[in-house]
This record gives sequence, C-alpha cells and structure tokens, in this order.
Amino acid sequence: MVVAPDGYDPSRSKVSADTMQLFINENVTGDLQEVPGIGPAAALKLVNCDEQITNTWMLFGKYLMLKGPDTVKADGEKEEVDCAEHNNRFWFWLKATGISAHRSAIVQAIAEKSAQFFPGIYDPRLYEEEEA
Repeated sequence: MVVAPDGYDPSRSKVSADTMQLFINENVTGDLQEVPGIGPAAALKLVNCDEQITNTWMLFGKYLMLKGPDTVKADGEKEEVDCAEHNNRFWFWLKATGISAHRSAIVQAIAEKSAQFFPGIYDPRLYEEEEA
C-alpha cells in the first residue's frame, strides 16, 4: 500500500461509498460543491486561490496539470509522474489553498471521476491494504 504520513490516503476519506459513486456516475454540472468533500468554505478557498478555481471543470484541469511535468533522468530517459505522486501533488496543492478538511475525499473523487475519461490515471488497488 502506498500512503505517505502526510499526503493522500483514501482511507482518510469520510465520504460514503454511495456518495462517491453517485458523483462518479452523474454528469458534472460545474458547481464546485458537487465534488464530495467540498462545501461552502472549501469552494470559497478555491475561488480565492492564485488559480481562481471557480468551477468543477477548472478543478479537473488543475488535477490534470499536476500529472506533469515529467522529469528526464541523467541518461535521458523520461520518468513520468506516477499515480501516487500525482495524487499527493493534488492533495498538497489543496492544502496550500487553505483547504484543511476532506482533502483525501476531494482527491479520491476527482481522481476516480478522471479515471473514467483517462483510464490508468488512477488505480485504487495501489492503496489497498496488503494481507498479512
């Protein structure tokens, strides 16, 4: 299981599976508060951040932007941003905007919804507990 002590961890999400599934299956309206974990206070913080995220589409865009840039090793080989690093980048970006609650829920919701459009961008199996 890939979990940092401070960073994205889907097990920290307090959003119910039903609420998450509803968001994943429904059409996006653009209202930031449709994202599980985003309430009025978090929406206001997103609107007031440097990027001025005013709708859900922009939040998806920010998530996708954090998938790069890729790094180039000394031997010239390209190293892509993997799933765990990508989700941690988004989690820490949310933290930097001042969002102090439900960050893991927000990351999970945006990541899982994005995976419908971009298969492979999110792999929930990466975060499953290993059986002893």
